[in-house]
Amino acid sequence: MTTAPTTRPFEVRARDGRARAGRLTTAHGPVETPSFMPVGTQGTVKALTPAEVRATGAQMILGNTYHLYLRPGLDVIERFGGLHRLIGWDGPILTDSGGYQIFSHRERVKITDDAVTFQSHLDGSYHTLTPERAMQIQAVLGADVAMAFDHCPPGDAPRALVEEAMARTTAWLRRCLATPRPAGQMLFGIVQGGADVALRRRHLADVAGLGCDGYALGGLSVGEPVPAMYEVLDAVADEMPADRARYLMGVGTPCDLVVAIGCGVDLFDCVMPTRNARNGQLFTAAGRINIGNACHRLDEGPVDPECDCETCRTVSRAYVRHLFVAQEILYHRLATLHNLVYYQRVVRDAREAILASRFEEFARAFLARDATAPAEPAS
Repeated sequence: MTTAPTTRPFEVRARDGRARAGRLTTAHGPVETPSFMPVGTQGTVKALTPAEVRATGAQMILGNTYHLYLRPGLDVIERFGGLHRLIGWDGPILTDSGGYQIFSHRERVKITDDAVTFQSHLDGSYHTLTPERAMQIQAVLGADVAMAFDHCPPGDAPRALVEEAMARTTAWLRRCLATPRPAGQMLFGIVQGGADVALRRRHLADVAGLGCDGYALGGLSVGEPVPAMYEVLDAVADEMPADRARYLMGVGTPCDLVVAIGCGVDLFDCVMPTRNARNGQLFTAAGRINIGNACHRLDEGPVDPECDCETCRTVSRAYVRHLFVAQEILYHRLATLHNLVYYQRVVRDAREAILASRFEEFARAFLARDATAPAEPAS
């Protein structure tokens, strides 16, 4: 294994205001941006096969270092030559370093400047993760894009803790960059700073000159108010290096995606389309619906008349509701397919609007419709 040279695999194809349409070239193929990555935390986008995920329009998926390290374990993944062959996905994969998952279990974690010691949520066993170890695990996973190990503070963290996390994230990024990784594997650095614009800019200045292949905004959607997140995006996203991919981690609603694209963000991931699907919440052009509501019991129409996914083409709202109420496994597949197609349509439409120099018009119409479309309460 040799250290991969830092290249510039991202190309901006068009700009419309701050919004960008680009292409990220990876070892497993190109990713046209803006792009949304379905979350396959444990090597699977829940309820779907890789072919079904691809059919939603997804180009790249996300896996998680923390979960895959614990189960199935590196010995299994290494035996298959990496995550791609194990899960049967031939497209690009980005892997989270595991930092967020570790810090979300703060009661099980001990943090020092050198390493993080944590207890497995599976069996209580103790493990130590350093920046070097996080990179070594992602090398075994064979990720096209590896994320640097970072310290992600909670949304309500005091300023002193946020600044400590920034300093630690910068130091750990230097160690990640110094760790050998497979040829062709990109490394993205992470910008912390909470909801404080001045701290975000300060941390961006610290990490932007370190030569990463892309940069991410981390530590958002962790409890801060949505307007505070939008303020950070508006101030900081377009100040990230213009010749590198910009990634907003773990965000968010379709509205969040459109706002962030307008600020200059290229890549997204979030569990919302898959998790909400499992919980009965489906995204439609007319607003979010709770499919378990009694008003859908006799509805012969599709989940979304404007959607061309398999679910909307082949079955009625009444049937999808029946499957949800009966807790049938098929529900999870049909609902997840629909929500992921909806998310892919949002980023596809945004990209087409950028290429046609009409993104502002698209965003204004989308956000106005989102604001006036009521989300159904559960009944």
